[in-house]
Amino acid sequence: MTRTLTPAAAWQQMQEGNQRFVADAPAHPNQDVARRKDLASAQNPVATLFGCSDSRLAAEIIFDLGLGDLFVVRNAGQVIGESIVASLEYAVAVLEVPLIVVLAHDSCGAVRAAIDGTAIDAAPLPPHIWKLIAPIVPAARKVLVESGGTTVADIDSELVGQEHLRNTVRDLLQSSELISNAVAEGRLGIVGANYRLSEGTAVPVITVGLDTTDPR
Repeated sequence: MTRTLTPAAAWQQMQEGNQRFVADAPAHPNQDVARRKDLASAQNPVATLFGCSDSRLAAEIIFDLGLGDLFVVRNAGQVIGESIVASLEYAVAVLEVPLIVVLAHDSCGAVRAAIDGTAIDAAPLPPHIWKLIAPIVPAARKVLVESGGTTVADIDSELVGQEHLRNTVRDLLQSSELISNAVAEGRLGIVGANYRLSEGTAVPVITVGLDTTDPR
């Protein structure tokens, strides 16, 4: 299994799969016994996907892919952490994926919890949950300030989710020299996309190393 895809071509393949999913015409590729046997000794994924753990974000289904097509890393709210960065570095350095997709979604519970947690009278969360969602809070505060609001009720959760998505891509590049170098060398692209639950579409919010400016 030899890699030939560029970052742009890998994203194009994922977009085509998402379009099939949205149109209710999935091809269900690479989901048979032959594929399973072919992958027994090695993997060569099209891309790696770092997404929210939400049960509605089943990555291979959303992008109409199959076994061995995606290297998937997930946690609630797609928040950068040491194990996340290490896993993504493994995908880039060892599996040589040409693309990282950071997948957020609307109506995200982690984003909602971060917004609610900014209130002065907010009830305390369990410490591990608070530690996980704390990196989302700056996005909530920025949206509040830019909107001119004064209370949690004034914060648009969808805008917070998009701001957090941009921050996540930026933090990933700043956290990993290996990944940022791969982008600079043209071997890797990053797409930050938002998944719309009711429509099924994965809409790009920020791209790096494909055809737009590196946010660093």
